[in-house]
Amino acid sequence: MTATKRIPVSEPVWTSLSELKKPGQTYDGLLTEIIKHEKERRFLAEMAAIEAEGDFVEFAL
Repeated sequence: MTATKRIPVSEPVWTSLSELKKPGQTYDGLLTEIIKHEKERRFLAEMAAIEAEGDFVEFAL
């Protein structure tokens, strides 16, 4: 499903996005990739925080 929306960005942000975009890649594809990486980064940060707390309970299977 394609939605046509406009997202206002400043000129420096537009330039940075343009620099990140691979040849032939759409901005939709670029933003999808950025979102995927950010979700992964947040997940790993959350797992690291949980591990740092070190409050684990062993259980038998």
